[in-house]
Amino acid sequence: MSGTTPQVATFAAGCFWGVEHIFLKHYPIAQNKGILKTSVGYTGGKENVTNPDYKLVCTGATDHAEALRIEFDPTLVKYDELVGRFTTTFRIQEQIDHSRRISPLNGGYPLGQKIATQIVEAGPWWDAEDYHQEYLHKNPSGYQCPTHRLHW
Repeated sequence: MSGTTPQVATFAAGCFWGVEHIFLKHYPIAQNKGILKTSVGYTGGKENVTNPDYKLVCTGATDHAEALRIEFDPTLVKYDELVGRFTTTFRIQEQIDHSRRISPLNGGYPLGQKIATQIVEAGPWWDAEDYHQEYLHKNPSGYQCPTHRLHW
């Protein structure tokens, strides 16, 4: 990486498996396209809830968002490019609303609901359990949110 300091971008889209899968598909680490490392986990949430697990986050009680954390080389891929790929790929303009959680397993976003992209500080980060890391690479037929598909 020639002395460049890696940067970090965090993307939350309701489900972390598909987000990680698509970024790694188009920026494979082995091909040196800029992504150095990914991890899925939880961000935001209530301050008194530390190191949440998947089962607890899925209850909606912690207000954490499932997210992807990308460590990248800014000399190979710019933050703006990653953000552009994210918003174009997922066609979401997601307003982070920690007052409720909508699970894609329960039908995704309510019909007719407006969604808006918001770029905000991610807040504290908690890695998800090991079995979630690169889940769709390890389980190619695993569940992937229907909104997580290419549009570019």
